This record gives sequence, C-alpha cells and structure tokens, in this order.
Amino acid sequence: MNILKTSFTILSLAVFNFTFAQYTDVINSNRPGVSRSAFSVGTKVLQFELGPYFVKEKRTPAPQNEVSGFGADFAIRYGLFLEQLEINIEGGYQNDTQTNISSFTTEEKRSNFRFLAFGAKYLIFDPYKKAADEKPNLYSWKANHAFRWKSLIPAVSVYLGANYDTKDNPFTAAGIEGISPKLIVATQHNFNGGWVFVMNLIKDRIGTDQSDFSYILTLTHSFNPQWVIFGETQGIKSDFVADNLIRFGGAYLWDKNLQLDTAVTFNTKDTPSVLNLTFGASYRLDFHKDKEIKPEEIDNGNSAKDEKKRKDREDNPKSKKRKKRKKDDDATEEDKTPKKQQREDEDFDN
Repeated sequence: MNILKTSFTILSLAVFNFTFAQYTDVINSNRPGVSRSAFSVGTKVLQFELGPYFVKEKRTPAPQNEVSGFGADFAIRYGLFLEQLEINIEGGYQNDTQTNISSFTTEEKRSNFRFLAFGAKYLIFDPYKKAADEKPNLYSWKANHAFRWKSLIPAVSVYLGANYDTKDNPFTAAGIEGISPKLIVATQHNFNGGWVFVMNLIKDRIGTDQSDFSYILTLTHSFNPQWVIFGETQGIKSDFVADNLIRFGGAYLWDKNLQLDTAVTFNTKDTPSVLNLTFGASYRLDFHKDKEIKPEEIDNGNSAKDEKKRKDREDNPKSKKRKKRKKDDDATEEDKTPKKQQREDEDFDN
C-alpha cells in the first residue's frame, strides 16, 4: 500500500507527494496492507517486500474445523524503461494444519502457494504531475494545508497479470490449475496532512471456476517522516470463497531504503473466523538516476531561440564595440585624466 503507499514520501516533500514523480527519495512500499498503490517504484529500482505471518482460523457451524499455521507474502518489484511502468512478481506461501472436528477428529497438513502472480502495472493518469509546478504560499500555513477540491481527482493505474496455480492446490477450488488472467484497477488520492487513500478493484483468475472479484480500501496517515499507520478493508466474493477482512497496522522507516512493518487481520464472521498477525520488511536496491537536463531545456524564461539571438549579439563585433564605448563613457573622471596631469596634481597637494 504505498506507505505506505508513499506515506513516508509525503512527509519528505511531502511523503505522499513524492515530487509528484514515480521515484521517491525514500522507499515506497505496498506493505503492510495488501492493496497496490497507483505509483511504481521508479526506473532502475529493484525492491523486495516480505511478510511472514501466523494464521488462525476457526469454523464454528458444521462442519467444524480449525486451521493454524504460518506463511509468508512476498513481492519483487522493478521499475522498467518508463517512470510509469513497473513489473512485479507476487505471491503467498502457506504451511498449516487443518483439523476437522466431527464424531472423530482428523488432521490434514497442507502447504502450497495461496497465490502466485506476475504482471505489469502502468500509471495511466497522474493529476499530481501538474501540481508539482505549483509554488507554496510562503506567508500562509493555512493556505498550504487547506483542503483542495482537486485532490478528489485520483491517480489511476492498471495492472495486467497472470496467476499460476498448481494441480490439487488445497487453497484453491477443485480443478483450478495452470495460468489465468488477473486485472487490477488502482486509484490513489494524496491529501494534505499526510493522508492517503488507495482503492483497488480486482478481478482474479478470470475465466475459471474461481473467478474472484474483490475490492480493497486503504487509508494511511503519516505522523512524521518515520511513522505511518493504516486501516484497510478487503471484500472478496466468488463461488469458492466470500469474506470481509479488516486490517490495522503501521510501519517504521528505518532508513531511506528499509521499512519495517506489522499488521493484524481479522473478520467478523465464524465461517470461518480469521486472525492473522504479520511482521514484515521492505528493502530496495536503488540504481535510479535522474534524467539529465540539457542547458537548452532549462526553463529560465527565455526560449532556445531567444538564447541564440542573445549569444549572437554578444559575439557580434559591432556589439562588442558598443559595449567598449559604453564602458569608456562610464569611467570616472580620474580614469579619464592623463597620467601627467595626475602627477602634477599630486605634487601640488604635497
């Protein structure tokens, strides 16, 4: 969730207002939530996100069962070619024990990927790009922190990817295997005061018997350049599973390339009830280089054509002659006085 979803960056510029470009001076992680921000990590940035977790599920109505175990969510992200483009691979591996409670109790040990996907995300609309040219009001704190209606216009990105599911996966519906398409639309609002709101609309395993639709709403708030908290709700709907999950947590910026985080996930039903505790980290290898700006591209109020005319005038012999004549006219009377006269004046004074 880009701290989260840029939350750290909002405060350094503002930590969510990352110079209004894809690349940020500090790491921009999707953790510890599960939503994806609209912005990429930046070109030539390789980022790793990992979150081990403990899970406990309990189904009270018949058939009763319990699940307990551990797992890890992970992501590898890379900014490719353009600032707006990111490729990534994401997944979640879980190892648990399912206990079925009936007239007699049985246990089943399970382990596999809950999901494994690879794809690309592209920013198709960035309303903050033009805002980067706006100058702050140096005389009014209130004006700089007041609500702006245009902040209701979000940045929008689209993710296209593919899932890979192995045969007889205990975490998917029966018969699900192989590759299936995945589509995500991600929006992001950056508000004054360190607030960021991210929304994901997800269509998963398209064309299969487990074609999930889900939404994720994430709100983050940065207190200072190091600490961020978040709240998140995730709704999932398909013929295989239906749930509404709630998450709370926070993150700490250890340094500009390392973020630590923690979160708790739960729901409000008993078919089954869910309790998940995660501790994670995000780290990036930053090979990003700012684009070199040629002198003629610098906006100094004059066009390249005007600069060329000015240079031609300076190099013109007539122009140099006029400058010399002006310099002579501006010389002091002492400068114009012949040296012989200056010596006579000095003798008289003595």
